[in-house]
Amino acid sequence: MTRGAARWRVAAFVVLLVGVWLAVAGGGLSSDRVRDAIDPLGAAAVPAFVLLSALLTCALFPGPLLAGASGLLFGTALGTPVAIASATLGATLAFCIARYFAHDAVQTLTPERARPLQDWIERRGFWAVLYARIAPGVPYSLVNYAAGLTRVGLPAFAAATAIGVAPRAFAYTALGGSLDNLASSEAIIAYVALAIMALTGVVLLRAERARGRVEGAPTAG
Repeated sequence: MTRGAARWRVAAFVVLLVGVWLAVAGGGLSSDRVRDAIDPLGAAAVPAFVLLSALLTCALFPGPLLAGASGLLFGTALGTPVAIASATLGATLAFCIARYFAHDAVQTLTPERARPLQDWIERRGFWAVLYARIAPGVPYSLVNYAAGLTRVGLPAFAAATAIGVAPRAFAYTALGGSLDNLASSEAIIAYVALAIMALTGVVLLRAERARGRVEGAPTAG
């Protein structure tokens, strides 16, 4: 692939993502509408929700709202594994989309001096994705696509995602199932889980930075 073609491929990929996001954001879609669409399906509600939620994840729809809808539909006990499966499937689909459409183009445009950094990310792929899932403030959907542009392996990405999203999936699902009583013990546990996740993310990121300094992690500059 020539550099010119690679630039066009990356630009088209970005335009596509922005277009899909605008279409979903401007369509008045909400977690309540997702719930209303799934609720009448009976026994098919769980697989239908997983599929719809995964597709919406690819469209950059907020994950906490989807997990909350899972809690409203199925309760915390069933809603939590449903939310984890939905988030992991959606992340994997987004990763594969990015890997198929723009990975080679990004590799073509990556300067030679950044190759050691890419090699390091590939070796630390599982941990890099896990930290991104745990760290507060890191956009979930953007990590899905960004990881697909790197050389992180799909199995490592999927495993780190499933592990990393589990605590927050539980918390948001529990909150979604407790909207009528946000002072319930279930809701309080959810608040505590979110706080612990935030603190854990900060601690792990600092530890990883310290490890990188000790090991002499490469930089793109």
